Amino acid sequence: MVNATLAPEATERAARDRSAAGVRGRARHRRRQAVVAYLFLAPTLLFYAVFLLLPLGFALLLSMSRWAGFDLGDIEPVGLDNFAGLFADGSTFLAPILTNTLLFALGTVVLALAGSVLVATCIDKLRFQGLWRTLYFLPIVTTVVAVGNVWKYMYEPGGLVNGVLNTLGLGSVAFLQDPDTALPAVVVVQAWASVGSAILVLTAGLKSIPESYYEAAALDGAGSVTVFWRITLPLLRPSLLFVCITQFLTGLQSFALIIVMTGGGPGDATNVAALEMYRQAFSYGDWGTASAAAFVLFTVVLAVTLVQLWLFRRRGEDA
Repeated sequence: MVNATLAPEATERAARDRSAAGVRGRARHRRRQAVVAYLFLAPTLLFYAVFLLLPLGFALLLSMSRWAGFDLGDIEPVGLDNFAGLFADGSTFLAPILTNTLLFALGTVVLALAGSVLVATCIDKLRFQGLWRTLYFLPIVTTVVAVGNVWKYMYEPGGLVNGVLNTLGLGSVAFLQDPDTALPAVVVVQAWASVGSAILVLTAGLKSIPESYYEAAALDGAGSVTVFWRITLPLLRPSLLFVCITQFLTGLQSFALIIVMTGGGPGDATNVAALEMYRQAFSYGDWGTASAAAFVLFTVVLAVTLVQLWLFRRRGEDA
C-alpha cells in the first residue's frame, strides 16, 4: 500500500522536475540567444553611441554654456541664456533667419511638388520612360556645389536667365543681389534640384493606380482634366504626402546651396537656421549660441514631422 501510494507522488515530482528543468533550459537558451544578438548589434550600438548619443549630449551641454571652441576647461555654464538671446529684442534669429528657413522649405515643397506632379504625369504617357526619369534624376547625383555655381552664373546680369529676359524685351534682374529676389531665386534652384527624386516616387505611385479606373472614366466620357482631379490626384495622395514630408524636412535643413550661391546675403535675405549655426560656431566662435539654435531647429523639425505623421495616420485608410 505504501509503495502504491508513493508511486504517483514520485511520478508527479519527476514530472514537475522535468518541467522545471525544461523551463530553466529554455530560459538559458533565450539568454544565450540574447547575448548572441547583442554581440551582433554591438558594432551598430557602439556607432550610434559614439556618433549620435555623445555628440547629442555634448551639444545639449554647449547649448547651456559659453564656449569658444578650444579648451574644454573653458566651458562656462550659463543656463538658458543662449536660448533667451536667440529670441531677445534685436535678435535676427526669429526674423528673418527662422522665417527665411520656413519660407525656403515651404517654397521648395510647393514648386517641387507642382513640378514633379506635372512632369511625372507627362512621363507616364511617353515612351522611353526610364530615359526621361534618368534625365530628371541627374541633378540629384550632381554635387550641390556644382549645381549652385552653375545657377549662380546663370543668374548673373550677363547670364542665361537674364539673356532670355532681354530677348523677351524685359530688363535684367539682379536675382542674387536684390534682397527681394534672392530668396525666391535660391528656392527655384532647390526645387529644380529636388524634382528628380520626387518624380521617381510619383511615377511609382502612378504605376500602382489600376488601369480599370481610367477605363471606367473613359467609358463615362470623363475628360483628361476630370480624370486627373477625380482619379489621379486622390489615388496619388500617399505618394504626395511622402514627397511633401521629405522635401519639407530637406528644406528646413538646407545649408550648402545657400552658402554656395549667396552666403546668406545680401544682408540676411537668404540666411537660414543651418547657415546661422555654422556662422555662430565657426565664424564667431560662439558654440553655445550655435548649439542652442540647433536645438531650436530640431524642435521645429520635430513639430513638423509630428504634424505630418498625424496627417499620415488620419489618411491611413486611404493610404
